[in-house]
Amino acid sequence: MVSRLADSRIIKSLGLVFGDIGTSPIYTISIILLVINPSEQNIFGILSLIFWSLFFVITLQYVWLAMSVSSKGEGGTIVLKEVLLSHLKESSLVPPISFLAIIGICLFMGDGVITPAISILSAVEGIALVPGLENLSGMILIGIAAIIAISLFSIQRRGTEQISWMFGPVMLVWFLSLSVTGGFAIIHNPRILLALSPHYALGFLLEQGIVSLLVLSAVVLCITGGEALYADMGHLGREPIIKGWYIVFPALMLSYLGQGAFVLEHGSMGSVLFSMVSTQVGVLYLPFLLLSICATIIASQAMISGMFSIVYQGMTTRIIPKMKIDFTSSSMQSQIYIDTVNWLLLISVLLVMITFQSSEHLGAAYGLAVTGNMTISTLMLLLIFYKKRDNVKVGIMSLLLVIDATFLLASLTKLPHGGYWSLILAAVPFAIIVIFITGQKKLYTTLKPIPYDQFIERYNELYASICKISGAGLYFTSDIKYVSPYIGTIFFQNNILYESNIFVSIRMTNHPFGISTYFQQEIEKGLSFFSIETGYMEVLDVESLLRQHGIDEKTIFYGIENIMSDKMIWNLFGIIKKVSPPFVQFYALPSEKIHGVITRFIM
Repeated sequence: MVSRLADSRIIKSLGLVFGDIGTSPIYTISIILLVINPSEQNIFGILSLIFWSLFFVITLQYVWLAMSVSSKGEGGTIVLKEVLLSHLKESSLVPPISFLAIIGICLFMGDGVITPAISILSAVEGIALVPGLENLSGMILIGIAAIIAISLFSIQRRGTEQISWMFGPVMLVWFLSLSVTGGFAIIHNPRILLALSPHYALGFLLEQGIVSLLVLSAVVLCITGGEALYADMGHLGREPIIKGWYIVFPALMLSYLGQGAFVLEHGSMGSVLFSMVSTQVGVLYLPFLLLSICATIIASQAMISGMFSIVYQGMTTRIIPKMKIDFTSSSMQSQIYIDTVNWLLLISVLLVMITFQSSEHLGAAYGLAVTGNMTISTLMLLLIFYKKRDNVKVGIMSLLLVIDATFLLASLTKLPHGGYWSLILAAVPFAIIVIFITGQKKLYTTLKPIPYDQFIERYNELYASICKISGAGLYFTSDIKYVSPYIGTIFFQNNILYESNIFVSIRMTNHPFGISTYFQQEIEKGLSFFSIETGYMEVLDVESLLRQHGIDEKTIFYGIENIMSDKMIWNLFGIIKKVSPPFVQFYALPSEKIHGVITRFIM
């Protein structure tokens, strides 16, 4: 029974985790051959670079080392930041590390736009090899890709729970197909297996000089999706992903080696994978094409779900403005839908497709965000192992940092050819995050919270002198030691006071999961305090927690800040605050009980 459960989780990992890296063989070799002549020596060098890139970056960096660093089984850039900050404590490195983590998150978001675009577009372009459809125009192929993308994003609101069970089996068939077609080509030229020797990679880099940077900027496409292995660890656990990689790695290399053998025999012909399969199986090419489209849809779905997750993590750690969230699964809290993110992502994907028009052109822009994010993750891992005094891992991470930095340097050569799109796409969330964090800090300094002792003195006088409203009123405040000013407005200006007044504080911890509550009744006559500490990935049901402690409120009050300024940055912050739903909606409290109290701030 246990072995069956483990096997099912491994198959699930194929669909949920390996979609992005698993569809890279569709376009990687083809894009590499756009920048270098497909001679035997070059093909051997390219294949050697691919193998050792997958080994060092994916196997060593992510599967073996990064996955040994987690917080309650969770991984990803935000988790790495929290783990590292717990070791640094009050160090002067805390601000730059936090800043680097934000850059990594934004680069991941930029990657989240390009991944669905290049994956779907590259698969759809295989239609041009179907007999009778060779003359389809590029715009028709873009139109088909756009229809697939629109359909994929349109079903997100309903959730993927009902169809996600088939993701793993479909990807298992996909990897089996890659293995069989690649292995068949290798049989015709078994000498291609010699390309696994590292001396071909080193010889290629030394002989090609500056050209090798251009090649490396394309080789990086074979390791896109590496960050997803780590970021998605919390969904399935470390073991299924590691065991899944033992299936995926050989399948990928069989396909890459097979494509190399095919090019040596037939020359480079557009999409190498599709040309190879079309030559091998003839009439069975169409099922393979449909399978490849399904695989790219699954890969895109994984990236979309990852975007939802990282935005949710950003909201709970208060670096991203709150947005309306729908939970699409009654059994899996990790399955969420964020309407704003979904449609902005779709618009961005369609814009990228129309702008670049082909996977070959898009490949020229792809990779910069990926390598930037990987380099940041490697640096944080290096510092974590250094703080843990694990010298062996420090040495390995130092080598990996050099490798990742080399890939990043190589990817910078893509800037004039569309690579700037990665930076533009990442700059949008970066600007929002920076404005939001800066504005929140400015707002906090502008706020004039009431010291607890001063508040209590006035409260007791008021409570003893006026008539109270029957029932309980809830008031959200971040810290009971300094009472939010809107509460003072309600009590002391409007003289609104309930028989039972309960301050509610919600605080995020540095851990992804875990909820603890504390209810201190009657700290003063008619005044109680209810505290909630929650992990940053927990989905809070505040109403349920209140009921567990016998709290049945009549009214819920919360503060709304109205920002007024003659400076553009604060006006932008004000717009962000206005379009962001109040946090009480974020916790799905009963709307008929909620009352917002507006406080105007001049900044």
